[in-house]
Amino acid sequence: MATTTDSSVSFEETDTRHDEMHSTIEAWIDDLVDHVDDAQASAEFQEWLDVQSRFHDYSHRNTLLINLQCPEATKVAGYNTWRNEFDRHVQEGESAIWIWAPIITKQCPKCENSPSYHEQSDCEYDETAPDEWSKGLVGFKPTAVFDVSQTEGEPLPELETEATGDADDLVPVLTNVADELGVSVRIVDSADWEHGDAKGVCKYRSKRDLQPIVEAKARSNQADLAVTLIHEYAHALLHADVTDETERSKREVEAEAVTYIVGRYFELDTSGSAFYLAAWQDDDADAIQERLGRIGSTAEELIETVDE
Repeated sequence: MATTTDSSVSFEETDTRHDEMHSTIEAWIDDLVDHVDDAQASAEFQEWLDVQSRFHDYSHRNTLLINLQCPEATKVAGYNTWRNEFDRHVQEGESAIWIWAPIITKQCPKCENSPSYHEQSDCEYDETAPDEWSKGLVGFKPTAVFDVSQTEGEPLPELETEATGDADDLVPVLTNVADELGVSVRIVDSADWEHGDAKGVCKYRSKRDLQPIVEAKARSNQADLAVTLIHEYAHALLHADVTDETERSKREVEAEAVTYIVGRYFELDTSGSAFYLAAWQDDDADAIQERLGRIGSTAEELIETVDE
């Protein structure tokens, strides 16, 4: 059984089942696109976006350093940034996360050193005075930052993306169909969860063994656990060969659109998908419709597998 905004839809085993399912999925995609547009225009989303814009995009090297020192880190900023920008304070006794911060200062046009290092070098450039040099990157220095979990104070705005509904019977069915989908699945206790703020992950055994492994963080909200499993199953079915980061973000749109459709079919409230998709700024809502074929076929496969 599936629900639309104002009526129920059932896909009986008839000659027209595929066409009925396809047209319903197209209608639900249209609904999702409208919801994403509304979410992007909402005051709640704009407030969240404003806060996100204040956090740095760290280099790959610094991201690795952060993950090595604090694997559960989700939002990182300096001591003064937390205090001045977010009205939060680093808790006493917290250990800093050390990264490399760029040093931007006046730079010799020839040797590209700062004035002090230029004076100590063999560079003979003297056409313009150091005060007239342009600024540039001259090096890096170790700098302390802290994760939001190490701070206290004013709460950061959050987008409500948690699914709701009755899924007590759906979660065991989803785990039972993993083999049929060619996926290994694990529900991991929260105390043993190693993937930070993520609710679920899809990974692979090795570069040679590409059977997808889905892990989901256990929680009391079974509806939210169910849509996490659906989302990661969608990744497993769609994206085994994706390594490019730009393409990965587009595939994230596909996986969440599949989640919205399948969750809606099983009468779960997946309206939070609109906020989730609005947060992926690399894609506008039209990208969902552009990928309708992949989204629709994957949603149909999941629905039919679970229904059977």
